[in-house]
Amino acid sequence: MTTKKTSRAAAANDDLRLLIETLPETLREALGKMPTEELLEIVTDLGRLPEARLPERVVTLSDRPIGRAEIDYILARVSPPTEDNRAGIERTLHRISAIRNRHGQVVGLTLRVGRAISGTIETLRDLIPTGLNLLILGRPGVGKTTKLREVARVLADDFGKRVMVVDTSNEIGGDGDIPHPGIGGSRRMQVSRPDRQHAVMIEAVENHMPEVIIIDEIGTEQEAAAARTIAERGVQLVATAHGNTLENLILNPTLSDLVGGIHTVTLGDEEARRRGTQKTVNERRAPPTFDIVVEMVDRDEVLVHRNTAEAVDRVLSGKDVGGERRTVRNGEVEVRAEKVREPAPLPPPTPEPGRRQGPVRIYPHAISRDLLERVVREQQVDARIVDKPEVADLILALRARTNDPRIRRVVEGSETTVYALKRNSSAEIRRAVRNAFFVVHGVDEDQVREAVHEAEHAIQRAISEGVAIPLSPRPPGLRRLQHRLVSRYHLDASSMGSEPARHLIVFPPGTLARTAWEEGEGEGEEAEPH
Repeated sequence: MTTKKTSRAAAANDDLRLLIETLPETLREALGKMPTEELLEIVTDLGRLPEARLPERVVTLSDRPIGRAEIDYILARVSPPTEDNRAGIERTLHRISAIRNRHGQVVGLTLRVGRAISGTIETLRDLIPTGLNLLILGRPGVGKTTKLREVARVLADDFGKRVMVVDTSNEIGGDGDIPHPGIGGSRRMQVSRPDRQHAVMIEAVENHMPEVIIIDEIGTEQEAAAARTIAERGVQLVATAHGNTLENLILNPTLSDLVGGIHTVTLGDEEARRRGTQKTVNERRAPPTFDIVVEMVDRDEVLVHRNTAEAVDRVLSGKDVGGERRTVRNGEVEVRAEKVREPAPLPPPTPEPGRRQGPVRIYPHAISRDLLERVVREQQVDARIVDKPEVADLILALRARTNDPRIRRVVEGSETTVYALKRNSSAEIRRAVRNAFFVVHGVDEDQVREAVHEAEHAIQRAISEGVAIPLSPRPPGLRRLQHRLVSRYHLDASSMGSEPARHLIVFPPGTLARTAWEEGEGEGEEAEPH
């Protein structure tokens, strides 16, 4: 065992020596005077002092700024930078990344130290041989690629799996045609250009019959689709992706398919009451591509979600995500379940007296019936036009005619809502219909989903904790949508601030606040409800 550790340490030192030898003599001498065991990267930018970066500090390597000669010296001793501006050193894991000016000339280099470190996957070792698809998340520099490299080695050497590494930037298997011994007996497919990673992923499955595919940094919609295709063919996937946490990934429209994808669903009244939720909810669209998601907190601590589908559903329903927190202490792995706080369920919206199931009945008072019918068809809302205000759920009326005795008699003693329109025009009618049916146009669907989710979460907290909850700044249309979601639960809300920082505050039950309408938010933007 001692001999193996010594040989690994010697190999690591040899690798680092090869990186240091690419530097000009003055920088090599400066590095020779400092401990390099924790060296992360060396930065050489044109016209600036060279730096050595360590986990807790930065060391200046020279009092003379980097010139063109130093940049050219380093470039002559590494492989030529590819389209992604990355280069390497043959059979090492070091990565040299270039910064170019507008004319394509290299004006800066980041020489990142690559190390094959054993024992980094102890927190995940029991998950690897299960055959389940594993996705690793975490911030840059936390060690995702290092773990991925050892996963490849362990699966190939310890479990005898046919492992194929799809190596886009040669970070897993190192630079050159012969892969670094850090990946063990795994095979490696290099990717000529970053935009071809998804094609090489599919090629690996179709041509080489692997049992496991290892991928670093899934970052595009095409790569997410390729990952789902591979999973459906029964090949185990172990990959990393952009994003720090599962919640980040769920909100990422490009990559959310990795955990099942998200869509907005409108529930019927009975189903909403049964669930105790709003009628508009976010749900998982499909089974996740990855069965297990691992969030890397740091190099020795991870949060494991053993059932991705269950974890995603918890997040979408407003519950704590849960999971297992695994920490390495004194060489031992400690596992503890995350404490989960179940939020108080939302009370179902109070059914309005006298309302029946079916389309909303709209009565046009002193406005054009033809225009209203056209708007209803155009907006595709569930409504029909009625001839008598007494049977209407909703009355659209010109503002000057809202005080007609007949309309006042209908409204008194009933739950019928009246919307006052300034003019008898299709634009005014369209605004009223959008407002009444929560139809938000001109806003990205993801923004609508996020605004709805935020409002529902605030309602839960206002009811369960009895505190006022400020929401994020939103455009007027989304604020109106949030305001109506709040009012359905008989809570009060108020808009505060000035554009573009204007936002809603949700107040707990029994708290009175000036509504957004009293503050004039609706003025000139939509019809006013009476």
